[in-house]
Amino acid sequence: MTIDNDDLMNSVIASLGRIDAIPLEEMPNIDLYMDQLTTFMSERLNRTTRHPDTDKVLTKTMINNYAKNDLLPPPVRKKYSKDHLILLIFIYYYKSILSINDIQTLITPLKERFHVSDDELNLSKIYNTAYDLQNEELEPLIEDLKKKYDRSLHTFDDMELSEEEKKRMQMFSFVSLLSYDVYVKKLLIEKILDNINEKDAEEKAKAKEELKQKKKN
Repeated sequence: MTIDNDDLMNSVIASLGRIDAIPLEEMPNIDLYMDQLTTFMSERLNRTTRHPDTDKVLTKTMINNYAKNDLLPPPVRKKYSKDHLILLIFIYYYKSILSINDIQTLITPLKERFHVSDDELNLSKIYNTAYDLQNEELEPLIEDLKKKYDRSLHTFDDMELSEEEKKRMQMFSFVSLLSYDVYVKKLLIEKILDNINEKDAEEKAKAKEELKQKKKN
């Protein structure tokens, strides 16, 4: 099979431009039953899966597990609000790189804004900020991919390889560059979340000690 790295790269870049992120204004303004919720998520995010024909974006079991792990507040009269949907979208993207515990740490401040009134910092405003940041990041991300890809095309030039084997090894170089980038960023995210957990633990210990001292006095 002939490997055409250029065609593959162009296909990847084109697919990035078609990532079906969900604008806030396109979310339902009515509460949804679980079946309606899973259908909406599948219809809007199916193209972001690796195997769209078989992979599931969201299932009833997933929702129940998120609730069990304290990632998602329970539904109201078996219905899920727009705030539920926003949290589920964040969880959907985070779960590919973060553990359940890390996701819990990350979305704790979001859950504190669950069903907060419109005149305050609420989940809709938080989601819009993240959505705007994502759109701003797309072009720099594509440029960085092109830079890494061009760099990979200059590897293994000094070796006597068949054209097919050279292309395969150059793709290995490209994936290695991407993997290192992901590794470093994931490490950074984990360090940030660990720092948050450490500070939270210190504050809880301090509050516990202060309460203990008050009881003594």
